[in-house]
Amino acid sequence: MSSIRRWRTSQVRVKAPGRRAWSWGLLLGSILIAALALSGIIVASMMPPVNAQAVSIVDSDSATVTPSAFPTETESPSPTVPPSPTPSSSPSPTASLPPTSTLTPSLTPSLIPTRFVTATPGESAQIEGLVGHKQAMPLSCEASAAVDWAAYFGIQIDEEAFFHSLPSSDNPDRGFVGDVHDSWGQIPPDAYGVHAQPVAQMLQARGVPARAVRPLPWDILRAEIAAGQPVIAWVVGHVEGGTPVPYTTSDGEETIVSRYEHTVIVTGYTPETVTIVDGEKTYTRSLKRFFDSWGVLGEMAIIWDG
Repeated sequence: MSSIRRWRTSQVRVKAPGRRAWSWGLLLGSILIAALALSGIIVASMMPPVNAQAVSIVDSDSATVTPSAFPTETESPSPTVPPSPTPSSSPSPTASLPPTSTLTPSLTPSLIPTRFVTATPGESAQIEGLVGHKQAMPLSCEASAAVDWAAYFGIQIDEEAFFHSLPSSDNPDRGFVGDVHDSWGQIPPDAYGVHAQPVAQMLQARGVPARAVRPLPWDILRAEIAAGQPVIAWVVGHVEGGTPVPYTTSDGEETIVSRYEHTVIVTGYTPETVTIVDGEKTYTRSLKRFFDSWGVLGEMAIIWDG
């Protein structure tokens, strides 16, 4: 019995110190846990609050944090400035524009008006009422014919004033060649006269709808006469035969001239003849003789373009 009692006593003595140790350990652990919790609270209080919208749950194991969880406040939005273009190492190509052409008066008589192409003249026609006058100066036949022709259409022009409005040139396709008071029958660059284009331009400047044409087909000339519109024609002499002469002007242009260049007005035709007003004279010539004379300078003419 004594041995049993001693064993229990020893067991109690062993257990008692263990319980006290466990109690102290539990107390120390509690203090440590409390200290850790307190430090966590202090640290958490020092951190800024987290924007709840900055975190979106993707799954149970991860979360995605959006940038700029803490947006910077500005007093007013800054305007968006477009970036400056970056200069290239080589200049940008410039669109090639067609060169600007310099418009100069055409010296070649214009094409015939389309309104006469389908005209069907009769076998004969005659215009009455055109009155011719003797030219005022030895070489002013072009000015004389022009003012007589304009007068037929009711437009009065002084011959000398008209002549002095013509440009001067050594090229008859551009202006009057030589001295109007010189002798007839010469060729440029001597005293000669002027071709159809400058005369038509001066008539247009006075409100007369004139058009220079070279060549003018015979059917179109007949259609003009049949329509009551006389035609100014460039011939040789008083509708005589002649010879075309090539001529190169001082500026290098080429044209055709002829001795005894002359200007008349055609007012009628038949199957065999044409009627001519030549200054103060009116006469007829055979078709062959007219064609031989008119053709020397390329069947050049002025027609009414109204």
